[in-house]
Amino acid sequence: MLPPDCVVVSAAKGLEVGSCLRMTEVVAQEIPSLAGRIAALSGPNHAEEVGRKNPSASVVGCADPALAEFIQDIFMTSYFRVYANHDVIGVELGGALKNVIALAAGIGDGLGFGDNSKAALMTRGLAEITRLGMASGADAATFSGLSGLGDMIATCTSRHSRNRRAGLEIAKGRSIAEIQADSGMVIEGVRATAAARQLAQSLGVEMPITEALHQVLYQGASPRLAVTDLMTRGKKHETEKMAFPSSVKHWG
Repeated sequence: MLPPDCVVVSAAKGLEVGSCLRMTEVVAQEIPSLAGRIAALSGPNHAEEVGRKNPSASVVGCADPALAEFIQDIFMTSYFRVYANHDVIGVELGGALKNVIALAAGIGDGLGFGDNSKAALMTRGLAEITRLGMASGADAATFSGLSGLGDMIATCTSRHSRNRRAGLEIAKGRSIAEIQADSGMVIEGVRATAAARQLAQSLGVEMPITEALHQVLYQGASPRLAVTDLMTRGKKHETEKMAFPSSVKHWG
């Protein structure tokens, strides 16, 4: 039994398949007495580098400012800097959904695409993650921070990234089951893609990269043809509305 003044900090990045609940919501379901004392820690923090005491930064998502400062004091060191953000939804969604884009980035690398392709993928990936985050009640600015853009940069480019490595193998024609068996670790982007697609459909949010990746992972689509389909979609305007009426949760 946890004491009533206990603080729970979730470092898990993902969405529960089926319910699409964020990890703090799952914890709150299991420990309802501590629902007001649960926070999320997220950011571009590969364990290999934090373990070597490389300078790293993270963000704690917590609606209670005093509790956020308490958590900062616990975690901050000379090599691990922690920022606070009241937007728990955005912090968690940024950490979960960047794995979807990292998986796609690995596929692009495996297909032999270059820097232009990855820059386009990450930029437009961040745009669709922000759309879904805002429709879920998050602050758009959060996705330009450590748990959004920061974590995406690290995960899409790093040799440490399991999701990027899995994408490389998918591009070679290997199945997710084979990749998972060889890795012995969870490839978070696979389940995150299914959950993100489900959440997007329930909110009426367009997520073309996530949809294309879902077709590759779950419907046997060719990765190269999926890229072609993305590139030949109808014309769009880059600057999207950052606010929308409640009846409109979809961009053309």
